[in-house]
Amino acid sequence: MSTLPATIFTNPVWSALQSHHRHFAQSAEDAARYPAEVAPFVAVSQPTAAAMRHLHSLLAPGEQVCLIGETYPLNDFHVDGTIGVLQMVLPEAIDPPDPDKTELLELTAAQAGEMVALTDLAFPGYFRQKTCEMGRYYGVRRAGELIAMGGERLMHDGYAEISGICTHPAHRGQGLAASLIWQLVRDHRREGVASWLHVGSANQRAIDLYERMGFKKVREVTLHRISRKD
Repeated sequence: MSTLPATIFTNPVWSALQSHHRHFAQSAEDAARYPAEVAPFVAVSQPTAAAMRHLHSLLAPGEQVCLIGETYPLNDFHVDGTIGVLQMVLPEAIDPPDPDKTELLELTAAQAGEMVALTDLAFPGYFRQKTCEMGRYYGVRRAGELIAMGGERLMHDGYAEISGICTHPAHRGQGLAASLIWQLVRDHRREGVASWLHVGSANQRAIDLYERMGFKKVREVTLHRISRKD
């Protein structure tokens, strides 16, 4: 498998909120969002002015959210920044290795505060108190401290997104990220779903890791950080 279906992945947040994550969806006609405590992601079914008005109604004044896609009519929003994001998928032909000696722990909502604190070191604001409810998460502890983690985010029929991969700066270079990713891949293979992910186009360190593991670049999309005008 070297492609991702365009009908899902050109608008991945909308697709997730209409399917596996519909129980999270806060909706207004052609717009939907995750609750703020779950994730900062929002979406519209089509990039129309009417859909963007519906999205405007779902946001609190000044609230910053993330919209994935290409061109949107953003007259009613402040554009706080844009970044390129690669979508990558692990082909079916790649066999995950057997588990290594890294002791991985399954994380739950009881560790949400620790998970937010760790991810804030790498990508502040993206991981929230209830992000861990989007899928399963694993972590690594040393001397009682959570030093690495990874899990799942956007979920679609046949595809599970790997996300939240983070290692404390003092513990990088030990292969912990790869151990976590391979565990998730093994889970996905048992369940008959493909593993995919988003990564910032400028994050060459992460891209190099994913490519060494066999992930293939599929397309680049744009992540818009926007906030509501009033």
